[in-house]
Amino acid sequence: MSATGLEVFDTTIHKSHSWLKEIMETLGIEDRHRAYMALRAVLHALRDRLTVEETAQLAAELPMLIRGLFYEGWDPTGKPLKERHKEAFLAHVARELKTPSGPALDPEAATRAVFKVLSQKVSQGEIRDVLNLLPKEIRELWPQG
Repeated sequence: MSATGLEVFDTTIHKSHSWLKEIMETLGIEDRHRAYMALRAVLHALRDRLTVEETAQLAAELPMLIRGLFYEGWDPTGKPLKERHKEAFLAHVARELKTPSGPALDPEAATRAVFKVLSQKVSQGEIRDVLNLLPKEIRELWPQG
């Protein structure tokens, strides 16, 4: 039985749930909304650190629903940001994680969880391209191997 009546929508919903489940497992949480907030915050920080061309190439490999989340609110003016240090990147993530309803997730844990899922779901060639654009301190947040 189809949830939406359109296979393309059902597929992207299923894939998006899978991504959120893996983020929840990595973070050791059971709150799907917090996993969504982590995914959104990290994708936005990463997107804003990439060139416009690389942003489009990475987006092409994301499930349709997550691609929309990735582009949400994007203004390519002045991109990429020049965040060269891990602390600046994590501060960007932390700004996006803030919620009025409770404590935010640890930005480094959220970043590592989302980068882990990206490294499993996106082609290794694309991950290599993304990593080549990031400074060493930010690359170190990605899973090794």
